[in-house]
This record gives sequence, C-alpha cells and structure tokens, in this order.
Amino acid sequence: MLRRSLTVLSAAALTLLAGCANTLALDPAENAEDPACALPTLWMPDTVGELEKRPTSAQATSAWGDPASVIARCGVAEPAPTTDPCVNVDGVDWVQVRAEEDTWQFVTYGRSPAVEVLVSPQEVSGATALAAVSSAVSRIEQTAQCVDARDAEQVEGEVPAA
Repeated sequence: MLRRSLTVLSAAALTLLAGCANTLALDPAENAEDPACALPTLWMPDTVGELEKRPTSAQATSAWGDPASVIARCGVAEPAPTTDPCVNVDGVDWVQVRAEEDTWQFVTYGRSPAVEVLVSPQEVSGATALAAVSSAVSRIEQTAQCVDARDAEQVEGEVPAA
C-alpha cells in the first residue's frame, strides 16, 4: 500500500513539475503592479497567429510560442512624444521603438500604464501580434494619441538640444 501511494505521489509530482517546466521566466515591467494592468493581462488572447499562449513567471506578462516569439509586458515606461513610426491598430496607438532583424519592439502611446510587445518577425508579423493584443490593451484608458507630422502643432524658434 505504501509503495502504491509513493508511486501515485511521484506521478503527481512529475506531472506538476512538467507543467512548470514550460513556464517562461520574464522580468516584470517597472510598474507591473499597477492595477490598470490586471484586466489587459487577463484578457490577452489564447493565440497570436498560430502561436499558443504559455505561462510566464512575472506579473502582468504574457507570451506566445515555444520558444517565445511574442512577449507582452504591462507597466513599462510611457514613451514621450516622438518621431518614431506610430500605427493605430483597432483603436490602440503603437510606437515602433525598435526594428532589428530578430526583434521588433512596440510600446503603446497615450495609455498609462504603457504596454510593450516584443515580436520575432521571422515567426509572426508585427501586424498580427498587435492585432491580437490590441483588444486587451484597449481596456487601459487612452489619454493621448499619435498625430501625423502634418497635424502636429508648429512651434516658432529653435529646436531644443537633445
């Protein structure tokens, strides 16, 4: 009887450990504990393109694919006004902060807290990733929006040094 109980416990422990083995270790964003990150994190989709959602180790994070090809983190620093490319996807403005060969980085503009999405463009397009997560991110109130350079307010005088 004892041997049978140990076998059952061992099998249960292995099953539990196997479930944890696929968890992606991530660092939370600086403001991941912001209560406004709760709903977007809960509403993240089960798939991005054909990539399945997987468990993560950090608060207010989501990831898809194994290895992870899309990562979302809520609570990152909000971008200041910028001339970086900005695209509106389903009512959410995204600034493309970085576009390297292996990683594209997008950050919401005009929402606090901001959400960052990292994409491996060889596995899934940036448009697919942003379209998948924008519905969840739209639950954070929009307080500003991107404007086209033609629509920006023109200011007389010198441009301040960076």
